[in-house]
Amino acid sequence: MDITFIALAALTFTLAGFVKGVIGLGLPTVAMGLLGSAIPPAQAAALLLFPTIVTNIWQMASGPGLGAMVRRLWPMLLLAGTCTWLASGLLTNGNPRLALAGLGAALIANAAIGLRPRPFPRLPPQHEGWAGPLAGAATGVVTGATGVSVIPLAPYLGSLGLPRDQMVQALGLSFTVTMVGLASAFGQAGVYSDGLAWASALCLIPAMAGMALGNAARKRISPETFRRWFYFGLLALGAQLIARGFG
Repeated sequence: MDITFIALAALTFTLAGFVKGVIGLGLPTVAMGLLGSAIPPAQAAALLLFPTIVTNIWQMASGPGLGAMVRRLWPMLLLAGTCTWLASGLLTNGNPRLALAGLGAALIANAAIGLRPRPFPRLPPQHEGWAGPLAGAATGVVTGATGVSVIPLAPYLGSLGLPRDQMVQALGLSFTVTMVGLASAFGQAGVYSDGLAWASALCLIPAMAGMALGNAARKRISPETFRRWFYFGLLALGAQLIARGFG
């Protein structure tokens, strides 16, 4: 890694951490979108694993009733982690251009969901038994193919009508499971080398610094305004990645 890429990685994770600090999400999405334009998506996903897992464990542990949340979501979590591991070959051994285009499509879908003017329809509790595992399996396939875990995980959790603190905790818990599955698969495939593991660990420093800046800025910036412009930026970035993938 030359000095130019080190500077790019530091700026990327500072920005990604800042976004997460202001609106509570977006670190892996921003990091994958920006790094995916500079290095192969599989390497970009490997680089963001450590900062993503650590920050999401923090987010998961800070919420109330973690045990009850695990008991409610475990079928979804099990399928999400397993299918991420099984589908990771799409990212590590597949066509890099298709992976880039898939990442762009995931970013656009994420932005479209974030810009949705109305809340998600409520899912009746009696349907969680089949909808949770289905959402988990689909999320695992998308994560294994693109390194981004938002689709369709976020819409499913949004449909449960969870209070804000529980929603944030559920997202942190779910993202932790998918990223651990991806890390396991990358280690087995030889993608997660010692050098890349150390680089990923070092990326936690700018990510945490960015989160601290974002937490401070939250008091001065309207989170809703920032969220809106963030998703508009994702739309543009996703379109650029799709163009590069098929160009």
